[in-house]
Amino acid sequence: MQSPKLMERSVRLAIPFGVVALLSGCASNIEQLRKASAPSGGTAFTRALVSEYRDFTLFEADDMYDWPEADYFARKGLEAGGAEVVLLEDLVNWDLPLDKVPELTDARSRLIAALDGGARDTNPAVAARAQVKFDCWVEQQEENHQPDHIAACKKDFEHAMAQLVPTVVDLVPGAYLVLFDFDRSDINAAGQSVIDRVLVVAAAKGVPVSISATGHADRSGPEAHNMALSLRRAYSVREALIAGGIDPNAITVAGRGESEPALETPDGVKEQDNRRVEIILQ
Repeated sequence: MQSPKLMERSVRLAIPFGVVALLSGCASNIEQLRKASAPSGGTAFTRALVSEYRDFTLFEADDMYDWPEADYFARKGLEAGGAEVVLLEDLVNWDLPLDKVPELTDARSRLIAALDGGARDTNPAVAARAQVKFDCWVEQQEENHQPDHIAACKKDFEHAMAQLVPTVVDLVPGAYLVLFDFDRSDINAAGQSVIDRVLVVAAAKGVPVSISATGHADRSGPEAHNMALSLRRAYSVREALIAGGIDPNAITVAGRGESEPALETPDGVKEQDNRRVEIILQ
């Protein structure tokens, strides 16, 4: 059975002769949200969602002339105004480029961890911004033809997440983990999202930072190979941080090979958790 979002998309594409009626219905929701006064009920988080979804809706309607998408997000804003539970977008409901799915999946997981960790209560305005900017990123990534808009949504999302990270329970302050594919030292999409998060946090500090990048390998190859591989991984992270604007002199690198596994395994075993670079930001 199709998801509600996909069903809406199918209806829009399948009934070209209903365009006038469709746009009329879209305009009704959009205008309701445009004119809605600040809700007095609900929580600080749902009230902030109304404002964030209104801004996104009006951008889609007034600047992009994408009334169907504007209508979809207008309804989310109106639901938030009615103190209803409004969830962030589920990736299965969107036709996303396959190479972008891992990065967005990681971002969604991080946001859910922050929200479930109490961010809706401790930092409601920023939590709402993170949710709507995630939705914005997903919507723009599906369209996939305006890289500046995709980048702007992603940047705003990461900036909000950098402010929410301290509200997540049991996170080690300043510690980040980049995972690697088997026998590889290039940074994949999920790893780049972690690098982007480090860059946002470093910029937000407003003072010179120091960063250590320590590479590790699993136990699936010879020790000498794994030591060299762990160093290559650490240097890959270093180069990505430098490309993002970090002073090269602020970064130290090290390699531990297979000697300090995050998860103990017998020799010769492939293990994702052990193929990593640990970043410490101070």
